[in-house]
Amino acid sequence: MISKELVGASSIPIILSILAEKESYGYEIIQRVKELSNGKIEWGDGTLYPVLHKLEKKGLLRSDWKTAESGRRRKYYRISNDGKRELATEHENWTIINEVIQKLWKANPSLA
Repeated sequence: MISKELVGASSIPIILSILAEKESYGYEIIQRVKELSNGKIEWGDGTLYPVLHKLEKKGLLRSDWKTAESGRRRKYYRISNDGKRELATEHENWTIINEVIQKLWKANPSLA
């Protein structure tokens, strides 16, 4: 199981990346994360919505209420221009972290 700390630390780049693909609503984001992780990451409402609200407050996301074909109203989120810049920064940071970890693990074959 992936630690809560790692899931928490990665939630912003994951959400921004999903919303860079297309606008989406909460449940759809949760399902996309589950799909991308092959079921290894399962977010609940209590994990996702506080982050969405924080990102929206910071101006990294925008949202609109829309009515789905089923008649249900959903809040759709989309990445803002500031969010795209933040995503580029997150991408750079996570790439560096990944490179460091990969180098350390290659240097220590006993971890494989």
